[in-house]
Amino acid sequence: MENLTQKDVNKLNSNRGLKAILSKEPYNIERAIRYVDYERKLKKLQLELIKLQTWAIEKDERIIVIFEGRDAAGKGGAIRRITERINPRHMRIVALPKPNEDERTQWYFQRYVERFPKAGEMVFFDRSWYNRAVVEPVNGFCTEKEYEVFMNQVNDFERMILESGIRLVKIYMSINKREQAKRFNDIKNDPLKQWKMTPVDEKAQELWDDYTEYKRTMFSKTNTVVSPWKVIRANRKTIARVNVINHILKSIPYDKNIKV
Repeated sequence: MENLTQKDVNKLNSNRGLKAILSKEPYNIERAIRYVDYERKLKKLQLELIKLQTWAIEKDERIIVIFEGRDAAGKGGAIRRITERINPRHMRIVALPKPNEDERTQWYFQRYVERFPKAGEMVFFDRSWYNRAVVEPVNGFCTEKEYEVFMNQVNDFERMILESGIRLVKIYMSINKREQAKRFNDIKNDPLKQWKMTPVDEKAQELWDDYTEYKRTMFSKTNTVVSPWKVIRANRKTIARVNVINHILKSIPYDKNIKV
């Protein structure tokens, strides 16, 4: 990279800058500068998230943020950046496994409702009831009738959530097929990440077009005026995380002047 400004040099001479340069080979100065800028933006946004949480606690607000998207889209990473600085006693991350025998006999939404926030709490769903809109029908985990019932009920369900006073933010993280393949390959070759790969993930590339079809139907029927989706382009993880946090902050009218 040519023509470094003094500002760029100062960034690279910082602890963050040196870490960014040395973290990956081959060394890439431009990438390191971008990462330093990202870290600074993230720190400022995390301070705003602390203000948001403080406001929610003081006002007994209940907040749900749901994350959907293709496998390896970066949902978990975004949630980690959102929650790493806020008070863990007033927030929860919910990532439910497949339903057990009892849950399969219940109303589909019931096990999600049981994890809803109490006053002053924020709950982040790493996948949500929208499993039944895309993942389950694509992989044959539900019947056509169960899918149809869900699609007929979900908008009314969310309307009741909102009318009860809970604030609901719906985020869909979108990556392209090539990026998903690259991330799967990275996961498979990293011993620290291999546990993330599931049988569903293994079939995701093969079923790409089926996922696309159900995703489009989901958006067409559930992207409502009162409960809209926000699609976050997530091929670049750092940009996606910043955009996710910005959207959450814009979606909830917290007191930006609150003392923390």
